[in-house]
Amino acid sequence: MLAFADQADLDRGPRTKPGTERLCVVTRQVKPVDDLIRFVLSPTGEVVPDIKRKLPGRGLWVSLSQTAVAEAAQRGLFAKGFKCGVKTTPTLAADIAALLARSAGEALAMVGKAGQVVTGFAKVESAIAAGQAVALIHASDGAADGIRKLDALWQAWTRGQNADSADFPVINALTGDELDLALGRSNVIHAALLAGPATRTFLTRCQTLDRYRQSAATIAARVELLNG
Repeated sequence: MLAFADQADLDRGPRTKPGTERLCVVTRQVKPVDDLIRFVLSPTGEVVPDIKRKLPGRGLWVSLSQTAVAEAAQRGLFAKGFKCGVKTTPTLAADIAALLARSAGEALAMVGKAGQVVTGFAKVESAIAAGQAVALIHASDGAADGIRKLDALWQAWTRGQNADSADFPVINALTGDELDLALGRSNVIHAALLAGPATRTFLTRCQTLDRYRQSAATIAARVELLNG
């Protein structure tokens, strides 16, 4: 939905109710807050991403997109929206991706503490065969052969359940080092998630991270195709 011309760019504070919509300063569209990132100013005038939408002060909103955040910085939209001089780091868009990955890692750590994850090729294979897994995790830098074998088992199992693949996702948003850190183990390449509240939180955060990265990845793929 397009914004009305008299709609303010800034919110009045961090209290955001579920279902609230805000204006993206890049696209000038009104979107649900789950499709946006909130930014505030630090006391020293630095633009700070408010990932959890809890920081004090008036906030400015940008679409949940690495490309949109980079564009907002390049076009000076933070200074325009906050109506003052601001400081933005050149790596702001990439820094947010790292923050979202860290948030997903923290959620995965809670999954591990809740006992809702198994790791290792053999244990993951067994969890799939037993119908215990609700999602499959691969390290983004894992070996292709192991990923391919487990994916084939996963796809065969989901087909046997007549299930939509979206209901049983495959997650590859985190590197092996990030998986190791989150689960407090070494050499985590493959994992299976079991049902539970902690698992749902992790999957939601991974979806947010993937959506944020996707626009940049899509543009890069198109550029590569054009140059190829």
